[in-house]
This record gives sequence, structure tokens and C-alpha cells, in this order.
Amino acid sequence: MHYYTDVLKKYVDFSGRARRQEYWMFFLFNLAALIIVAIIDSAIGTYPLLYLIYALAVFLPGLGVGVRRLHDTGKSGWWLLISLVPLVGGIWLIVLMATEGHPQPNQYGPNPKQVHA
Repeated sequence: MHYYTDVLKKYVDFSGRARRQEYWMFFLFNLAALIIVAIIDSAIGTYPLLYLIYALAVFLPGLGVGVRRLHDTGKSGWWLLISLVPLVGGIWLIVLMATEGHPQPNQYGPNPKQVHA
């Protein structure tokens, strides 16, 4: 759970690096929360109001952790825009997010595995 809250604490932090584990655990918790909010929203009859509010609230933290994850692989945050390319763009972004980060410091900062070890 701390992976989710740590990303929320770095609300608009687009600098530095994020480990694969930080990114994917945030993705997992966020996906589960989106599903739960959608179910609750439907049950009380306000769909998609609460769902949209939640999605907007986590948009910037999700964007920030995505940029930091790309920084860990040595790529610029602008690589997130590759997902706009139909079909292959989204697949390529998943590959980039799943790629192991550089073990040594890069232009975006020190290796987050060594910082937290």
C-alpha cells in the first residue's frame, strides 16, 4: 500500500527515477481503486461522476510516476507520448515500463534500487 501513497505524496514530481516495482504497484492499486470506485458509483446511481473525479485526482501522480519510470530506463518523459501511436505505441510503452532501469546513475539521478537498499 505504501507504493500507492508514496506516489501520491510525490504528486507532481517529474524529476528523478522510479523503480519498476513502484510503477507497477501503483498501477495495480490504482486499477483496483478505479474498479471499486466504478462499482460504487454505479451502485449509488451517479456513474460516471465519482469515477471521473477519482480518475482526475490520480492523473498527475500517475503521469509523474510514469515519467520517473521512463527516466529510470534512461528515456525522456516525452516517451509517454508514444502511446498515442495506434496499436504499437501502447505495446511499446508497456515494454519500456517493464524494462529494467540502468544500474548506474544516469542524467536523471541515482539508481533508486541503491538509494532504498
